[in-house]
Amino acid sequence: MEEIYDLETYNYHLPKELIAQEPLENREDSKLLILHRKSGRIEHSLFKEIIKYLEPGDCLVINTTKVLPCRISGEKIKTGGKVEVLLLQKIGKNIYSCLAKPRIKEGIEVSFGEILKGKFIKCESSGIKTIEFYPEKNLEEKIQKLGKLPLPPYIKKELKDKNRYQTVYAKIPGSAAAPTAGLHFTEELLEKIKRKGIKIVEVILHISIDTFKPVKEKDIRKHIMYSEYYEIPKTTAEIINKTKLQKKRIIAVGTTTVRVLETQKFPLSEKKGWTSLFIYPGFEFKIVDALITNFHFPKSTLLMLVSAFAGKELIKKSYQEAIDKKYRFYSFGDAMLIL
Repeated sequence: MEEIYDLETYNYHLPKELIAQEPLENREDSKLLILHRKSGRIEHSLFKEIIKYLEPGDCLVINTTKVLPCRISGEKIKTGGKVEVLLLQKIGKNIYSCLAKPRIKEGIEVSFGEILKGKFIKCESSGIKTIEFYPEKNLEEKIQKLGKLPLPPYIKKELKDKNRYQTVYAKIPGSAAAPTAGLHFTEELLEKIKRKGIKIVEVILHISIDTFKPVKEKDIRKHIMYSEYYEIPKTTAEIINKTKLQKKRIIAVGTTTVRVLETQKFPLSEKKGWTSLFIYPGFEFKIVDALITNFHFPKSTLLMLVSAFAGKELIKKSYQEAIDKKYRFYSFGDAMLIL
């Protein structure tokens, strides 16, 4: 097996103190590591200075998904045992895929307060479960009322402002996690970017299980991605196509945006659907020219994606430099611009 397919290739040691436990007071004050793929040069700046690296005519693509308060607690109707459910994707009128703990069997019914009940109708060996809620009336409203934001398990501090785990442009509810590269943008910074002549367009990818699901296969090619819902609006496709034809850059904000765009071939078209695209070294990028991203977990599909985009050796070098310079890692951490 070649080294690029070996899971251990994507392992690294991160001191625990570098895992960001809370967001900075000002979103755009995060550090920014700039990696130039052609030369291998690395620069260090602040996210508020990212506009220096964007050029008139470029197109910035953002994921406007919004995190659902999808962690809900309940009790087994028969035994009273506590159950915690993390909703992943809506797959029917009143049916969701989910994770649950402790272990749950098919047929178990759960009460979520006095306003909602659910029955586990399928439990897969992968750990994914299917829950059917009843009564159906005002289901989303009830979930919003009952649910809590699903902060990653490595964040131990309570989040004072729930909006800090949402991008400033989040508007379409549906994600089980935030597209964290976008957390660094403020409305003021986005306005400055527009004024410089950079187009900003939207896509949607509702983030699901693969944010939490570790890669266990030693040969990463055997890893199976969970399908996630995405949308490419007509206007977005048209602007991206025009930008590419004009030889200007498509700059993706986050790995989720990359997966949406690279699911299609050029030229893009309006599309709604599901993607299980797994990007790892050897992948040929057709749409994305530059990437804004955070620093990712060892052995994660996200680290494999950025390694495919920049080359595993450059990513390894960049991550070590970020560690040496005490960058903050993961969801509330600092950012990286790969050019």
